[in-house]
Order: sequence, then C-alpha cells, then structure tokens
Amino acid sequence: MQSHHIVSAYDDELKYLTRKVAAMGGQAERLVDQAIAALVNADLALAKKVIADDTILDEAQREIDDKSIVLIAKRQPVAGDLREIIGAIRISADLERVGDLGKNVAKRVVAVSEGRQPVSLFRGLQALAELALTQLKEVLDVYASRSVERIEFVRARDNQIDAMYTSLFRELLTYMMEDPRNITPCTHLLFCAKNIERIGDHATNIAETIYYVVTGDQMPIDRPKEDKTDKVVLPVEISAK
Repeated sequence: MQSHHIVSAYDDELKYLTRKVAAMGGQAERLVDQAIAALVNADLALAKKVIADDTILDEAQREIDDKSIVLIAKRQPVAGDLREIIGAIRISADLERVGDLGKNVAKRVVAVSEGRQPVSLFRGLQALAELALTQLKEVLDVYASRSVERIEFVRARDNQIDAMYTSLFRELLTYMMEDPRNITPCTHLLFCAKNIERIGDHATNIAETIYYVVTGDQMPIDRPKEDKTDKVVLPVEISAK
C-alpha cells in the first residue's frame, strides 16, 4: 500500500509540472497577443499591463526549476520520467523568453505612438505575429497531446515565419527611404518584428524538446533558415554608394 502511495504521489508531481508548463504557455500566448494589440492601437495602458504581467512567467519558470530539482533529488527518475522533467525545464525557459520578447514589444509602444503611424505600417507586423502565435499555439497543443507526428510540420512552419520577417524587413526599409519621418517608428517596428520572429524560433525549440521527451531521440540540428535580412541593402549603404 505504501508503495502505491509513493507511485501515486510521484505521478501527481509529474502531472503538476505538465500542468504548470501548459499554464505558462497560455500566459505567454496572451502576453504576446496583448503586446501586439497595444502596439497597433497605441494602447499605453495595455502595454504597461503586459510589462507588469511578464513577472508571472518569470515566477512560473522559477517554480518549475525548483520543483524539478527537488523531484530529481527525491525520486531519482530515469528514462522517460527524467526526460519529462528535463523537458519541463527546457520548455519553461523558452516560454519565459517568449514573455520577455512580448514585453520588449510593449516597451516600444510609447515611442511608436508618439506620432500616429499609418495603419499600413502595422499590417505586416500583425500578419507576422499571427503566424508566430499560431506556431506557438500548435506546439503547445502538441505538448498536451504528445502527437509527435505533427512536430515536423510545426518545425517546418518556422521557415514561413522567417520568410515573412525578411519580407517585412524590406517593406519597412522602403518606408524609411520614402519618408525620413518614418525612420524612427520603422526602426522600432523592425525591432518588434525581430522579437516576433524570435518567438517562432522558441516555438521550434519547444517542438524539438517535445520530440526528445516522447521518443528519446534528438531531431536533426541543421534545418534551413529563411531569414535573409543579412543580404538586404540598408539605406545607409545606399546613400554611401
């Protein structure tokens, strides 16, 4: 009977980690969504809320780390259970970074909203954010269902995010060259776009971690990247020619 209680308590501890990671994922999704809404609508109050709420993710990651360390020391897990715990640590770290990226977008709301910008400047950013959030939601669904057959599709979607980011990068540079008044807001939007693109990278990291947790195997490291912004000619380079 005592052995049964120990096993049951151990299972509860593992399930707690899974639930905590899932809740953290939902919070990260909301935070990024609100950050983009604050940016597009010049909503300073919402931006401040996003910045404040990021601490929820910070605290959740610390709690997952602490619980995981205690669980490893107390239960000495092996094989799948150990991968489950290590996976929770890795995924929570990626989700905490997603929260930081959302917070960074929110911090730029004041600078972008000082002179109200044309809606066209935000359309590409909104489309990029929708794609990145879809990627994050899908990978969190895979975490809940452990449907590893979907992981390669989720991982491949990161190429779409990279390609859209490159296109948006070019578009914002065009706005900057057409009107010098666009330089400051577009520079901030470029940083925002990069933050969103990085969210896609973290979602891909999570997908790879889930694959490892479920199968015990690592996915191939080398995957093609479609971010070609290093090949884009900058306005300063144009003027120097």
